[in-house]
Amino acid sequence: MSIKPPPYTYDEFQVGMRLRSQGLTITEAHVVQFAGLTGDYNPLHVDEVFAKNTIFEGRIAHGLLTLSLATGLFAPLVAGTTIALLEVNVKFLKPVKIGDTIYVDTEVVDKKPSNKYNGGVITFRLEVKNQRDEVVAVIDQKLLIARGLAVKNNVLRQ
Repeated sequence: MSIKPPPYTYDEFQVGMRLRSQGLTITEAHVVQFAGLTGDYNPLHVDEVFAKNTIFEGRIAHGLLTLSLATGLFAPLVAGTTIALLEVNVKFLKPVKIGDTIYVDTEVVDKKPSNKYNGGVITFRLEVKNQRDEVVAVIDQKLLIARGLAVKNNVLRQ
């Protein structure tokens, strides 16, 4: 059986469908650039001397950096078919350290059609895992997904 490569439309997603992303290794550059972008210079993220004396025994990535990178790993599944991000709920379960490799296991949890937008709302559960296959974060998100590419003359016309 052949599987169509992403992106997927509303109709191509099925409840119970599971997909795994490629991996991404968290680097010093990720953490430093995120701190600069957000202004979050918490010493847990940027000060190795401070962080070594904490329960983490070293620097950890920002939780929101982990969320952002996981979203990027998930994004190819819906690139061009997403109309809107509607809701995000995240639980951070374990620290992510520089040098860890994360990947995302995605499950389609629910889907509800929307005639107004020629697509519907899909609820996804993303389990962010590290190289040891430990779940470091769980993200539940709802997206408005088109039946085709989310272009003005195809989808958003009423």
